[in-house]
Amino acid sequence: MRLTRWGMVWERGARAFWPLLALLAVLFAVLALGGVESLPTIALPWLGGAAMAALIVAAIVGGLRYRRVRESEALERLDRTLPGRPLAALGDHAVLGGEGALWRAHLVQMQARAEAARAVRPDADLARRDPFALRLAAMVALAMALIFGGAGQMGQGISAIAATMGRPLANAPGDPAGPSWEGWAEPPRYTRRPTIYLNALREGEVLELPKGSAVTFRLYGEGAAVTQDIGPAVSDDGQAPGFRAERSGAITVAGRRFDVTVLPDRAPVIRAGAAPTRRADGRLIQEFQARDDNGVVSGQARIALDLASVDRRFGLAVDPEPRDPIELQLPLPRSGDRREIRGQLVEDLARHPWANLPVTLTLEAVDGIEQAGLSQPLQTLLPGKRFFNPLAAALIEIRRDLLWSRENAGRSAEILRAVTWQPQGFVDQTLYQELQRAIGMLESGDLSAQDRDKLAEALWKAAMLLEDGGLSDALERMKQAQEKLSEAIRNGASKDEIQRLMDELKDATDAYTQMLAEQGQQDQSDRFAQNQQGQQITGDQIQQMMDEIQRLMNEGRMAEAQQLLEQFNRMMENLQVTQGQGGSGSGQQGQGNRSMNRLADTLRQQQRLSDEAFRDMQEQFGQGQSGQPSQNSQDFADRQRGLREELGQQRGMLPGQGLEQGDEARRQLDEAGRAMDDAEQALRDGDTGGALQRQADAIQSLREGMRALGDMLNQDSGQQAGEGQQQGGQQAGAQDGQGQQPGGGMRSEGRPMLDPLGRQRSGNGNVVTSGDPLAEGLDPAKRARDLLDEIRRRSGDRQRPQDERDYLGRLLDRF
Repeated sequence: MRLTRWGMVWERGARAFWPLLALLAVLFAVLALGGVESLPTIALPWLGGAAMAALIVAAIVGGLRYRRVRESEALERLDRTLPGRPLAALGDHAVLGGEGALWRAHLVQMQARAEAARAVRPDADLARRDPFALRLAAMVALAMALIFGGAGQMGQGISAIAATMGRPLANAPGDPAGPSWEGWAEPPRYTRRPTIYLNALREGEVLELPKGSAVTFRLYGEGAAVTQDIGPAVSDDGQAPGFRAERSGAITVAGRRFDVTVLPDRAPVIRAGAAPTRRADGRLIQEFQARDDNGVVSGQARIALDLASVDRRFGLAVDPEPRDPIELQLPLPRSGDRREIRGQLVEDLARHPWANLPVTLTLEAVDGIEQAGLSQPLQTLLPGKRFFNPLAAALIEIRRDLLWSRENAGRSAEILRAVTWQPQGFVDQTLYQELQRAIGMLESGDLSAQDRDKLAEALWKAAMLLEDGGLSDALERMKQAQEKLSEAIRNGASKDEIQRLMDELKDATDAYTQMLAEQGQQDQSDRFAQNQQGQQITGDQIQQMMDEIQRLMNEGRMAEAQQLLEQFNRMMENLQVTQGQGGSGSGQQGQGNRSMNRLADTLRQQQRLSDEAFRDMQEQFGQGQSGQPSQNSQDFADRQRGLREELGQQRGMLPGQGLEQGDEARRQLDEAGRAMDDAEQALRDGDTGGALQRQADAIQSLREGMRALGDMLNQDSGQQAGEGQQQGGQQAGAQDGQGQQPGGGMRSEGRPMLDPLGRQRSGNGNVVTSGDPLAEGLDPAKRARDLLDEIRRRSGDRQRPQDERDYLGRLLDRF
């Protein structure tokens, strides 16, 4: 009943006062969006008075219309929603016959109905009372003002109205006449700093302005004047003088002095991260960091050929034809603060003539006044696609020589004739004919730049066909199917269309994996492993992942389905096909070791992120900003999300499906993923303390998951060792005469060698001990966990010497 009564209070208040609220919203929007500045000065007092009168009338009318809600009215409304009016019945008394058994049964029935009462939903019925939807127009204006308006514009508008209304139209005889003024300092727009209202400054306060700020005044009355020495004038109007702040100085207006300090706009600073890396598909990845006192506006990467470092042999011995440097735009955030930027440039330069050649990379950042900052030139090899097929590599080298200089046409024709001699068995007929036509173009003696580019494109396609055997086309079809499905999910397509696109993606994925498997059987080199991260996945796991995407779409959880779909696409791009060696046991052992290494790397990154968040919280505490989101919170949250997504991929690739230790490892990784998700949300909310707690939970779960995985690998390794001993027992018995292993009691345990983070060491994975109970009984992973816990505890002890804590911090950074 109380909820119903409060709803009725809201109803009557909305009906009575919605005109007043709409007027307030419109006036706020006019002030915040600078509407007052566009009005003539003479009309401001009249418009201000009219607005005030309208507000007063709306308030009075609303007050007369509003009626207080009585408890009996709320009870009556609630009772009308129940069958038989039970609330009223419970207050009745029997007139005839007394309150016998029948009457008590009636009350019990009414009480049961009363217990089913629910609060009545309020309805002000404003659509009927406001047929022209004026309240909605006012709300739209208010929303626009909140998004695009500014406090500076509102202050200027209010001050202008107050000044015009407070100034008499004509000075009466004997009235004191004195100058009146207003002033504003507006920083350049690219600085994103607010406008300063000069009248609000305290006496003697120094005015700090970015260089190029516009200082304007509005003078009322006679005798007012402005003098300044900060920069050139931009307005000659005696009533509204304006200046551009270019140097420090002073402004004097109507006897008041403002000391102005002009802040110079420093040039931006940018630096490149580590040397650019090559992705699995040959794309360049270059990390960079940039900062500027007012924000970076644009940036670009300039790549020039480092001719002095080129190995000038063979086709590169001649002088190269002139070619412009490569200029790439750096990706910058579309919104938000651009004073500190960390980004990553990803570009496909595999087809460029300088691919895999020495280049010089220079990054440039530009601010709002076209000041440029350059990074130190970085000498590196321009990443490009690697070709392992000998004929494909030869075609790419011929292509590079032609793009280097057309003087290599004759030499390239000779090499092309050599590599296509006796093509039976490794070059199909169609490709052979195309290469023969290329030889004819090269031997013609008159190769134009346009013909050279066409020939280079043909050689690239031929090399890709030899290298991948149509694999790139299959990958492209799979990518297109994934993009179409993602677009359909985003646009809310029908279930039939989404199912059709899902079937198309399944067919494209099957074709791609089948072609990849066939190629992997034909080529047992390390070509796939060169660009992979050691992660493996089986055909069953691919099918399970696609089934999970299908299930999420069937349940209407489209956002989760799209996220999993993007993860699936990234995984398929880096898919490799390998063949097991040494039986299923060794394959599982190898996969488990790779999983252990990746989990250890994730653990190390999580610990590093936790340490950085802790240091950031300490800095906040020292600055008195505890409990507020820091500038690094968003970056920490993004990194936490990346670790969570990486952990999800690792969980799907763990071996030991159906084994107790494998299931335990998966459960612990699930717990770690949930803790990471909570930590990410806490970081976005500015709750660094809560984030640290959940990060600690994630670290603990990761360690427990690694322990369970290590136990499973130890058991598997022990079984293999037992089989090996059984097979070699007779040989060992013949060697020492007693069926024991030689070496005076030394034995080999099937325990993987782990570093302090629990990662697999290089070698055969066995630890040789000499029967020492301490060496045999301790778990290396547990020792690593205990050691790291002790280091972290001591590094956080403020009572320890600074040198010791610095040393412990370096240990944590290393591991």
